[in-house]
Amino acid sequence: MPLDLDPERRPALLNPSRRAGDHPRRGLRRGVSLLPSLFTVGNMFCGYACVAHAMRGELETAAPFIGIAIVLDMLDGRIARLTGTTSAFGREFDSLADVVSFGMAPALLVFQWGLEPLGRLGWAAGFVFVSAGAIRLARFNIQANSDKRYFVGMPIPAAAAVPASTVYLYPGGLHDYVSALPALALMLVPALLMVSTIRFRSFKTIDLEARRSYKVPLAVAICFFAIATYPRPALLVLAYSYLLSALLGLAWTRLRRRGASARGDQPAPADGGDAVPENPS
Repeated sequence: MPLDLDPERRPALLNPSRRAGDHPRRGLRRGVSLLPSLFTVGNMFCGYACVAHAMRGELETAAPFIGIAIVLDMLDGRIARLTGTTSAFGREFDSLADVVSFGMAPALLVFQWGLEPLGRLGWAAGFVFVSAGAIRLARFNIQANSDKRYFVGMPIPAAAAVPASTVYLYPGGLHDYVSALPALALMLVPALLMVSTIRFRSFKTIDLEARRSYKVPLAVAICFFAIATYPRPALLVLAYSYLLSALLGLAWTRLRRRGASARGDQPAPADGGDAVPENPS
């Protein structure tokens, strides 16, 4: 009877080079590699839940799902980097999920909240937001950012937080043509910022091992306290503060450059100024 020479099919006693714990370890590695994708699935589910509740007119229930999706989106990337399981599949899957959760869901939420009285103008504004979000994600995937401290253009989760926090604070909605006009700004301003080259601060490079790292946990604790105590205004303030921080940084940098030019000095690059394209070539 011929012997089975395949080492993978031999019993453990006949194959001393094979360890008894190989299969469990291999299964553990597979489970860890799937963990970021599970968070991405949760992110996409929140976007779908937001759409479902918004279509039923339950705007106060729909808006928080975008906030939950933002948290899950932050966790999936960080877990992938910590476990060394980043991949091209994970990056593309995350982008597709973001189009649903931070593109389509906020657009439909705001349409049900205040764009519907505007008719074609309303749904056109929502489509501009979705298109800008998709372009922002595509640009992020193909370009290499030379400065990891900043994003080039407003990140799509932060852009989605602006209309979501607004609807969550005032879920009553806008019901006539004149009062619905400000809803256009909720779509068009974040859309323009997403496809712009203005730099927005990235928190991925914050060094928690620095001497003054206590400031970061303290700031996070204050944010958590504010959200737990006054969730609606606190979330609105956080969303709009991030948007305005980039615009104020841009204005400050231009003022510094004008002052340096007037003195004949060589202006130094500043943190909040115009962005250099992510791929200079």
